[in-house]
Amino acid sequence: MKNKKNHHGAPSILLVDGQCLLCNGITHFVVKRDKANLFRFATLQSPLGQQLLLECKLPTEVLDTFVMVQQGSFLIKSDAALHVLVRLGGWWRFAVVGKIVPRVLRNAAYDLIARNRYRWFGRATHCILPTPDLISRFMDGQMQPADVKAEGDGDE
Repeated sequence: MKNKKNHHGAPSILLVDGQCLLCNGITHFVVKRDKANLFRFATLQSPLGQQLLLECKLPTEVLDTFVMVQQGSFLIKSDAALHVLVRLGGWWRFAVVGKIVPRVLRNAAYDLIARNRYRWFGRATHCILPTPDLISRFMDGQMQPADVKAEGDGDE
């Protein structure tokens, strides 16, 4: 993490792979539980996502990571995921116990899932747009109706 200041009041931007159906599911999961409107979203592939990656000095060509950006600081991979859960509050805040597991082990599990995400969960040909609430949470204008196709459907 670049900066460990606590910015609980400011919205965080979550950068997700716009083609990953697992990421789409995670986005829906967060939006449904984010009653305090703490999170906004952008795709890693979008101009805004690419700009934020550059500002955080993260590689722009690597699209298999989950990034949380908040007022000049950022978290990636399992640290970002755990922080999102904790900020959602309620029972989700107990995800903080996941920090007991060393980061190297948490991120190894994260990397395994990230490497196989298209094969296990599928891939969309475009970003998915199911609800107006979800559209309002995306900052990059990249959300639009999509043709969803599981990897290996043979229609390519």
